Amino acid sequence: MKLGLIINPMAGIGGTVGLKGSDGREIVEQALAQGAQPRSGERVLQALEKLVGVIDQPVLTVSGAMGADVLGQVGIAHEVIMQTSAATSATDTYNAVLKLCEHNIDLLMFAGGDGTARDVLDALKSNGKIEGLPVIGIPAGCKIHSAVYAVTPSQAGELVALLERGEPLALKQAEVMDLDEQAYRQGRLSASCYGYLSVPVDDTRMQAMKQGGVNHEEVALQDIAADVVEHMEDGVLYFIGAGTTTAAVMAELGLDNTLLGVDVVLNRELIASDVDEKAILALLRDKSAEYTSAKIIITAIGGQGHIFGRGNQQFSPAVIEAVMAENNNENIIVIATNEKLRSLQGRPLLLDTGRVELDRKLAGIKQVVTGYEQRTLYKLS
Repeated sequence: MKLGLIINPMAGIGGTVGLKGSDGREIVEQALAQGAQPRSGERVLQALEKLVGVIDQPVLTVSGAMGADVLGQVGIAHEVIMQTSAATSATDTYNAVLKLCEHNIDLLMFAGGDGTARDVLDALKSNGKIEGLPVIGIPAGCKIHSAVYAVTPSQAGELVALLERGEPLALKQAEVMDLDEQAYRQGRLSASCYGYLSVPVDDTRMQAMKQGGVNHEEVALQDIAADVVEHMEDGVLYFIGAGTTTAAVMAELGLDNTLLGVDVVLNRELIASDVDEKAILALLRDKSAEYTSAKIIITAIGGQGHIFGRGNQQFSPAVIEAVMAENNNENIIVIATNEKLRSLQGRPLLLDTGRVELDRKLAGIKQVVTGYEQRTLYKLS
């Protein structure tokens, strides 16, 4: 199989610093100025580890951080078909797709988020390959609403390995979502279907398209919020994650809410809004602060089931481990309506923190708050 690989090196760089995206050079530079580190290469390594000793011919890729560096690091033979500068852009992704198509690849792997998927789609549209070339996305961005990505980087690698070993996989057209990133940063979720790409049919390894909430869940959200607030303890630092479900908790407290960011509550008072990873870690390390422990309140993405790794990279592995302390995952409070859990159709809640060992530590059966004085046992995987 002739495999092509493209990496968006800056994908997801705005996540840990609370910028809710990485589209555009200005945002990338702002993220770097705030101390963010590129991590998409680490994500791709997890996928490529599944392919060591499996790929039977050189992977076609782009120079440097867009592919060659990571392939060299893992020891997979590769051929560079396009050179780029150190400062890459969406144009490089677009041109790389066109170059790979000239080499008649059988499958394209690409790492990034929704913006990268749109760039891939635009390039394939321009040369008529939109239906003929299957793709597998390696999730590495902040916003990953599109259904063209694997659930985790490792599962992206598993899919390619199956194909390389001759396993037949059906294909389907999956949605590429176009999210208004500027509106997203202002707390408004405005998304539409931008187009479709061809992906393998695998309900276990490929993620579903994100689903929004529905009005009839409002009562259930109020019940969940009432339960969470009633059980809040004085002297405990609460990090309230993104989403309409967690927003109901803030509404119950009568506090302003950053719908798509992380807010901090202590003794039922808002002490910080829209914090990034660095600010969270500073609060956790502040020995003079008047709190005894910390907890994360988080919800699952409807239709997909992710609780970490999609739009909430502020909860980095370092943050999660600091909050967990010696209590295993008891300080991670997961809330979701029964309707949201049913929308998963039996699939587990998903962990993609970026650190496989931490995902394993968090995995298992979890009590999810699904109503007032109501808990549902659900699997985290």
